[in-house]
This record gives sequence, C-alpha cells and structure tokens, in this order.
Amino acid sequence: MEVIHKIGRRKTAVARVYLSEGDGKITVNKKELEVYFPTATLQYKVKQAFSLTNTEDVYNVNVNVFGGGITGQAEAIRLALSRALCEVDAENRSILKPEGLLTRDPRMVERKKFGQKKARKKFQFSKR
Repeated sequence: MEVIHKIGRRKTAVARVYLSEGDGKITVNKKELEVYFPTATLQYKVKQAFSLTNTEDVYNVNVNVFGGGITGQAEAIRLALSRALCEVDAENRSILKPEGLLTRDPRMVERKKFGQKKARKKFQFSKR
C-alpha cells in the first residue's frame, strides 16, 4: 500500500494526513499524539474513525496541522482520517457516514461589523 494523502478542514484549521501501513503510530507535527493533544477527549476525536472501523494498530499516521485552536485541529484531523479510510476500503464509508465523520462542518466565525462591538453585539444605546 502506498501512502494516502488527504486534507481535512474545520474553522480555520487545516490538517494534512499521510496514512500508511504500520503499527498504529500517530504523529502530529513531529510530536506524539499524547503530547500534542494532552486531553482524552481530543485523543478520542482523532482516533474515532479508527475505533469505528476496527482498524486501530493497522496504520501509521503522519499529520501536519496548522491554524485554529486545538479542538478545531483535532476535528480537522478526524475528517482527513475518515476520508483516507474511505479511500483504503469503500466499505468504511457506510460505517463513517451515519456518524457524521465525512461531513465538513461549515460553521465559521462571523465577521465583526463596523458600528458594532462584535459580530452581533451592539454598543449600549442611550435614548436620552
């Protein structure tokens, strides 16, 4: 199996995933997964596609991720991994699609408007 390259995005985070056969080692920006994502919730989000398809410890994953915060980065990696697993085996699509792992989340931060404090919040109004 050659190396499979896929891209996942979430908010402003962009993750490039390189999937190859191996022993289940996940490297994010040249660091171990447990070092880069210290909380169990974020580690679960990254490994969710593997646990659903029962392919833990089958593939080595090398990830380059930048932009956004750690949660957005974890979800971008999850999307890219799901796309890569679908390319490996078409059967995985029927498992991952109902869980929503193949859907690109379109929600972005709304821009701030002029004459306002934030995107929707206004300056305090004084009638008199």
